[in-house]
Formats: sequence, structure tokens, C-alpha cells
Amino acid sequence: MNSKMTSLLVVDDDPVFTLFIRQLLLSLAEELPCRVDCAESAEAGLEQILRNRFDLALVDYHLPGVSGLELLAQIRSLPLEQQPAVVMLTGSGNEAVAVEAMKRGAKDYLKKNDVDVPSLMRALQSALAQKRLAEQVAAYNAEIKADLEMAHKLQESLLPQSYPSFPRTATAENSALRFQHRYFWTTQLGGDFFNVQHLSDTKAGVLICDVMGHGVRSALVTAMLRALVGDLGKHANDPGRFLAEMNRKLAAILKQIEEPLYATAFYMVADVAAGQMRYAKAGHPAPLHLRCQAGIVEPLPFPSHAGAALGLFEKHDFITSQRPLAVGDRILLFTDGLFEVPNAADEDYGTDRLLAAARQRLNLPLAGLLDGLIADVRAFAGGNDFGDDVCLLGMEVARIAGSG
Repeated sequence: MNSKMTSLLVVDDDPVFTLFIRQLLLSLAEELPCRVDCAESAEAGLEQILRNRFDLALVDYHLPGVSGLELLAQIRSLPLEQQPAVVMLTGSGNEAVAVEAMKRGAKDYLKKNDVDVPSLMRALQSALAQKRLAEQVAAYNAEIKADLEMAHKLQESLLPQSYPSFPRTATAENSALRFQHRYFWTTQLGGDFFNVQHLSDTKAGVLICDVMGHGVRSALVTAMLRALVGDLGKHANDPGRFLAEMNRKLAAILKQIEEPLYATAFYMVADVAAGQMRYAKAGHPAPLHLRCQAGIVEPLPFPSHAGAALGLFEKHDFITSQRPLAVGDRILLFTDGLFEVPNAADEDYGTDRLLAAARQRLNLPLAGLLDGLIADVRAFAGGNDFGDDVCLLGMEVARIAGSG
């Protein structure tokens, strides 16, 4: 015997039929014990549903005033936990009404002239089973949503909340190297990551990564990369070695799963004492070098075989390049979500437009430069938004050691 009492509401203006249903339910008491309430109109039925919780509702299609289908719509607008599972009662031969009721959310239907113990039992049990499944799915989805919200907050905490100063004792305004970033999520969990390390009072280690795909998998790889940054401190002054060790460790982890995963990355050591930057990349878009004093904006140059994405090959070399840094120079690091944005003609914004937009804004403050680039991409895209996570990081050289 089912020990749980099922609450049932019969919404029907025919007292004879209501009594008939009560009698049938008495015969089902062993298998489906019910507490039965009745209402003679849709308005009275809705009032009872709002006041009490019902597991099931038998609703007649023909009701005075508001119809059974309208009552069904009102029930479906309630919070899930307040919705009874509805079985629609129809006249004989009224299949169209039954089909419409099922489309609008009824769990089953019964022809009033054909109702008997087996058909009533079947309809009520089917409706109950569907209601419980819907509640389980809703509870599961709520748990997943809460987990994703927590994961999003944790992932946000992995991103730098502030930047180090160079030297460490300098204020942010007086730092020899200054930073700004813009980050846009397209889903709750992102695959883009960046980090700025204080290597010495004159050196910064700057990393940007973009993990393949979206969602939980890419977020987990992002978290791994964040952990690896802390483990690779002894290699932080050598960009090529830094990426090689990061790749080796990441590939060793990823080879244990069947589906391919990888991350692109760029790592730079900016040295204001030497007036130079040393850098290497792993399949990542080339950052832009804005040489403001010379009025030149260009991508950083790389050898033809600079390095494959992280995680693809466990043993792989990454070439370190170097380039002078001068006062006023800016380096723009970004993930491909910034420029792989289509317009109405399905044409991507592309790196050439990004280069031109940076040239047009060469003399803006760093924050204005970043905002201007984002605005330019969005204007090009029109109604399209970013289809991938976007990370844009700007570094500005405010002072070279000994330059005053």
C-alpha cells in the first residue's frame, strides 16, 4: 500500500460526475490513497490551488466562464512546486481538445463517458509519475545552476583583482609598468585566463591563455593553468622554457582523457631595467606593439615555427624572441574572441581591422584605448555579440630604469 496520501482536486460543475469520481477513488484507496477536494468553476479551482498544494487536478474542459484550457494555462504560469499535474476531462469524441490540452501541459486526458477504475488509475499514475520526474529535473537543474554560479565566482577569483607595481613600493600611478584589462564572458564558465607576475622590481611576467571550447571542461583546464603558473616560478624569467614546462605538465594531464583539449598561450617578460621584452607563444594570436613615440602599431614578430598550442605534444620547444621597449610603448594581448566576431554579412572583424583601430586610437589613455577597441568591434558586429570569451590586456611602459 502506498502510505503517502495524494492530494487531488476535481474541477467540474457536474456534482453527479464529481460524486462518481469520488466513488471510483474509494475503490483505489489501497493502491492510490487520495484526499479529494472539489471546485465547481475554474476561478474556484485556481483559488484552492493557490491556497493549498495539490498533487493532481482533474479539470473539465467545459466549465462555466473560464474554460478548462484557460485554467490549465493559469496553472502552468505558477511556480513548478505549486502546479498540480493536470488530467483534462473531455466529452466523448472530443480528441482535438485532448490533443490541445496535452500540448499546453496536461499530463493526460480522460473521456468523461469512458471513465472507469482502470482508466482513472492509469491516468492518475501517469500524471503523478510525470510530475515527480519534472520536479526531479527541476531540482537537478537548480543544483547545477547553483554549482555553475559558484564555479563562475571561483573562476572570477582566479583573475587578477589588482596588478603589481614596479618597483613593488611604487603606487599604481607611479609604477614603471601599468596594466589594464577587459574581460567578457559568453557563458558562465570561461576558457580565457591572464596573469601578471612580479618577477623583480624591474621585471613583469605577463601571461595570456585561451583554452579550447567553453563550459566546465575549458574552465577546469583554465584552473590547471592557473595552478601551473605558481609551480613554474623558477622558469618565469625564460619565456620559451616557461611555456615548454607548462606544456609538458599540461600534456601529461590531458593525455589521460580521450577527447583532445589544448590551450593557446603567450608569455612575456617585460624588463624596464634592460629596456626590452622577451617573449614566446604557443599557437596564440600575436600581440600588438604600439610604439607611441614613433607612431607605429604592428604585431610582435615571431619565427615561422614559434610553437604549437599547449597540450598537443608532451615534448615541444618554444622559441624565445626579444624586442626593445621604450617609454610610452604599449603591448596589447588578446584572445581570438576579440576579432572573430562576424557582421551581418558573416564577415569576421579580423586582425587587420583590429590593427587599424589600434592605430586610430594610438594617443588615447590605455583605458580609453581598450574601451575604444571593444566599441569598434561591437559597432562592426551590429546586432551580433561576442561568440567567444574575450580577454584584452594592455601593458604600458611609463618609465625605463634610469630614464627618470
